[in-house]
Parts: sequence; C-alpha cells; structure tokens
Amino acid sequence: MTTKKRVAVIGASGYAGAEVVRLISGHPHVSLSLLTSRQYAGQSYDNVFPAFTGRIDLSCETFSSDDAIQKADIFFLALPHKASMRIAAPLLEAGKKVIDLSADFRFKNQSMYEKYYQPHEYPQLLKKAVYGLCEINKKQISTADLIGNPGCYPTSILLPLIPLLREKLVDLTGIIADSKSGVSGAGRSPSLGTLYCEVNEGFKAYKVAEHRHEPEMNENLSLAAGENVQILFVPHLVPMSRGIVSTIYAKTQTNEMELRECLQAAYDTCPFVRVLPDGRLPNASHVRGTNYCDIGLKYSKEKEIAVLVSTIDNLIKGAAGQAVQNMNIMMGFSETDGIDAIPFPV
Repeated sequence: MTTKKRVAVIGASGYAGAEVVRLISGHPHVSLSLLTSRQYAGQSYDNVFPAFTGRIDLSCETFSSDDAIQKADIFFLALPHKASMRIAAPLLEAGKKVIDLSADFRFKNQSMYEKYYQPHEYPQLLKKAVYGLCEINKKQISTADLIGNPGCYPTSILLPLIPLLREKLVDLTGIIADSKSGVSGAGRSPSLGTLYCEVNEGFKAYKVAEHRHEPEMNENLSLAAGENVQILFVPHLVPMSRGIVSTIYAKTQTNEMELRECLQAAYDTCPFVRVLPDGRLPNASHVRGTNYCDIGLKYSKEKEIAVLVSTIDNLIKGAAGQAVQNMNIMMGFSETDGIDAIPFPV
C-alpha cells in the first residue's frame, strides 16, 4: 500500500485555508498532518470551524519552519501577501513542494509586484515559481516545486481570453472586464465594508482601474498574445457569500462560431472548464462549491464586439480548488482527485 503524502495548511483559519482543509480531507492520495494559525493556536480545528466536527481531529499550531519540515511533504500557504515569501524559502530549501495562495509568487516581473504590493525579499524565487493557471501552464506545473496560485478575478478573466489572444481572434486594445464577486473574496478578517448591514441589498463597484489583480492579468495576457495587453478591469461587490461572474468585452471581426470553436478546442480535454453551448450563459450558482469555470459567449456583429461571460466559485477554482488541482498535477495524481464534486442543481 502506497504511503500517503503529508499535507500542511499554513494559515488554516481563513476562508481559503479552510477550503483547502475540506478538499484535502477527502483526497485519496494525501492526508492532513499540520494546520497552523497564529490567532487560534492551541484550539481544535473543529472549534474554529464547527462544520468539521467529527471530520478533522487536528488542532491549530503556531508555525515553526523546523517543526513543519518534519511534519509535511506538501505545503499550502494561505497567508497574507509578504508573509508567504518568508515561509516558502526555508521549505523550498528543505526540498518541499509549496503552493502559495497569496500574490507573492504570481509575477515574473519583480518591479510590477513591488509597485502594487511591497518589496520582494526573495526575488530569486520568482524565477523558480510557476504561475498556477492549471489549464494554461499544465506542463510547467508538472515539474514545479513552487506554485503561485492565481487570483480569483484573474482566473475568471484569463481562461476565456487567453485562447482567443493566442489565436489572434480579438483585438489587443479596448478589452474591458466587468466582474462581480461575493463577499468571501475579501477574506475572513472583519472590516466595516463587509459587515452584513453594509453589504446586504447593496451592489457597488470598487477599486476601479486600480485593483491589484489588474497587473496580474495584464502580465499573463501579454505573455499569451506575445504583445503588450492592458485591459480595463472593474470589480464589483455583490451581496452573496461566494462566486464570481466576469463579463468581458473584446473587439473582433470574426464570428461567434469561430470564437466558440477556439475555446472548445483549447479546453476539450480540460475537466474543469465547461464551454457552454449556444444560447446558454453561466450562472454563479451552477458552479458553487466546485472547481468548474463555465464560459459562455455572444457576438454582436453590428458592433463587432464579443461578449464573454465566465463564472467560478472564488474560494474553489479561484483559490483552494485550483491549489489542489496544482498539487495533483505536480504530484502526478489524477487532475480531478479530491475536487471532482458535482455542482448542486439548485
């Protein structure tokens, strides 16, 4: 019998960390061996998240690199930006596999990361890291030791656009991405802007043309196109707990059939991207709790604009699910292991 690989979730008390714990707990080839949380150190995990009562028997621990290296083989870092880079370095030196859910290893361009985040203390690791957009970078992921797990908004926008940019089917200029996200995208730490009375029955745009995910998108879209691409990104907060719907507008002189065939060819063998048939557009509720990204499209011949609509669960395909998918590819497991849940029909 093959020994299961041991998994540590560093920062297990946030929403993304909790989702990693949930997914790993049902995985056939790995087992949880370490959960860390500075805030809840010493407390049983089911006290932090009562939903895990009777399912997770570990307690939260304070992180120690020496201790962690002895306890696990694969590390998921569900930590704030900057905290991850400091923890990743000694783990990598010890030969561990690291999947980082922060932005610390998403950029190849160090100056761009530092412009939107903070000085990078381990720039040498940026060259080692692979951007973990699974359907696009699967080959590189399969041999990687360090993954920069993509942001939730970028995942929902890059997957519809990258195949079309690679095939030169849409113009590189004038692309607009209009996205709506549930409140869990803001994380678990309490803040005024995410209180129930501030969010319920509301609907607002925020960080228009200045969100930190925009440069992440531009870097990867430019790599796909082979030329500089600068999109306009407008995020919105909607009163639901989870989910993202992104509507993307791109100029093109092609037709809807060619656009659809391009997307279908790109994702025909990808288990978690569903290109919807003509006449159907995505709904956030249809991917809730799953690792799917649904993509639909319409083309306005008169305006020569393609309208692409995609939806993901921001905590699964936008964070924890894609992180586990990255692990599966890195370790040579089946890509769907532990994350092949069927969506709720209602």
